Amino acid sequence: MFTGIVEEMGTVEKIGAATHDGAGTSAFIMKIHAKTVLDGISLGDSIAVNGTCLTVTEFDASTFTVGMSPETLRKTSLAELEVGSAVNLERALTPTSRMGGHVVQGHVDGTGVILSKVPEGDSIWVKVKAEKEVLRYVVPKGFIAVDGTSLTVVEVCDEEGWFSFMLVAYTQQKVVIPLKEVGQKVNLEVDIFGKYVERFLGGYAASASSSSS
Repeated sequence: MFTGIVEEMGTVEKIGAATHDGAGTSAFIMKIHAKTVLDGISLGDSIAVNGTCLTVTEFDASTFTVGMSPETLRKTSLAELEVGSAVNLERALTPTSRMGGHVVQGHVDGTGVILSKVPEGDSIWVKVKAEKEVLRYVVPKGFIAVDGTSLTVVEVCDEEGWFSFMLVAYTQQKVVIPLKEVGQKVNLEVDIFGKYVERFLGGYAASASSSSS
């Protein structure tokens, strides 16, 4: 579990298919240059990369490597990364961590597309187009994780299929969203509590209907 408070931006050093020695099978891996998230790192640790929970398979003094399944590549925007791309990084939450953002699982619900970035003072308004399956859980003043960054939703337009948020000057220096261009994809994870409520109410309604009949 994560908080959506990005600890640092890392840089992709290698990304692509890698053949396992002897077995002849291939896997999609990514090697990332980092600093902060390497502190106390161990094999098998979870690190959120642009909001996607990935498992550390190798590491050294300045880099770590993660593997990505076909489902991860289909569901997220990670396949669009290149050598030199900046990525948001966050280590998994510990019992003593401060909850500065909101509950983020690192389980990406889908991708969105940046529609616009409009400056206002030293802040930036960002508008993102999202599929209706994701947008149904997005509410004004609610939380959403965009590329793993915990953000507060400002507006939601169901008719046109977008939502917006604002990036203050400090956040702009700490995350990758300002580095992306209009038309590029971002990973989206909605607030898990909305899903739980929907599931619970759906089961309650079905039970009530069955009892009344």
